[in-house]
Amino acid sequence: MTNLKDEVSKKRIKVEGAAIKELIVGFSWAKEGRSFDDLYSELLSGNCVFLAEGENKFYSVFTSRIERRGIEEPTTQSVVRGPREGFSEDIAKNILIIKKRINNNSLRMINLNVGRVCKTKVAIMYIEGIAKKDIVNEVKKRIEKIKVDAVHDSSYIEELTKDDPYSVFPTYLSLEKSDSVSAALLQGKVAILVDGTPFVLTVPAVFFDFLQSSEDYYHHYIVASMMRIIRFITFYFVLLVPSAYVAITTYHQEILPTALLINIAAQREDVPFPVLFETFLMEFTFEILREAGIRIPRAIGAAISVVGGVVIGQVAVEAGIMSAAVVIVVSFTAISSFSIPNYEMSSALRAVRFVFMILAGALGLYGLFMGIIILWLHLCKIKSVTVPYVTPLTPLIPRENKDTLIRFPLMENKKQDSWNWKA
Repeated sequence: MTNLKDEVSKKRIKVEGAAIKELIVGFSWAKEGRSFDDLYSELLSGNCVFLAEGENKFYSVFTSRIERRGIEEPTTQSVVRGPREGFSEDIAKNILIIKKRINNNSLRMINLNVGRVCKTKVAIMYIEGIAKKDIVNEVKKRIEKIKVDAVHDSSYIEELTKDDPYSVFPTYLSLEKSDSVSAALLQGKVAILVDGTPFVLTVPAVFFDFLQSSEDYYHHYIVASMMRIIRFITFYFVLLVPSAYVAITTYHQEILPTALLINIAAQREDVPFPVLFETFLMEFTFEILREAGIRIPRAIGAAISVVGGVVIGQVAVEAGIMSAAVVIVVSFTAISSFSIPNYEMSSALRAVRFVFMILAGALGLYGLFMGIIILWLHLCKIKSVTVPYVTPLTPLIPRENKDTLIRFPLMENKKQDSWNWKA
């Protein structure tokens, strides 16, 4: 500040707002403001603020230096083939990464500050002419209505702005790879970036988005379609395998082949618990192992989770606490859950699975089919920023089904026309 005054006095320039603005024009980040709240926010962010006598505005220059994590390979979106450029906790760096991929003057950005105490920087990015203006305005309006002290992660934005806050299913797609966000923007979606988190939200997000991976577009379309079908099948495996085992062994033994039924009955001869409690106990044990594998150090986490599951299952069978069939069923279900690309969707299925087990234990297959009907009715009811969750299946949009369960060749998918019907 002193050096600036000396320079101004030597050149005999009257210190006015226009003169200050000319002097700071060379800085990479310079802006002006009028309110005291904005001035305090700039000072608390470590920026340099210039004030001129007789002016009702201030000028700020970005001078803070915060060490942030560099660009690394994301941990939640691992791929075999494709870009491995992940986001970091620096929102400015994340914006530059997206701009590098979408080098077009139609890319737009809306800057917001969210939080009464901590003014967290939030950026809304979209491509003008592709994204629907109604969806952009709806996202902006919902974020501006957030009244909390601080926003520490993008999950705050998701929970406080989702259409159905009581639904366990995610309606915002959380991404950590720059190519995935760029592809979403080119489809007409809106990206929400939050300072301090490497996860970027994209909306609208429909049900089929959570069963797709960015790697699907880097493999042959037949291979990608096969993998998507496998994921959709494992979606039902995660939900139905434990509950179907409970329903069949409790109420509908006649469905099983005689040899298999005799083997299961022989295994359960010394088990003191009913099938429902036995399956619940094993599922709960695997959930404990899964959570422990996440919390403990990475160097030993994988070994303890796998070895622990095998050892506990084997000891439990030898001790007569549970049968070997239950261990196989629960293990198969746990492996199937890892094939779901999105962690939030996988967690939602794990929660719903316990409800299905209760219905199967109470009503058998009738309760299981009732749960499936209620689940799909719920999925048809919820929305993602005014867009139906199971679009384009319901409502049925035939031309948009070329990139849902089956991926057609890229030459038949006109990405620039996607999402125009979802406003």
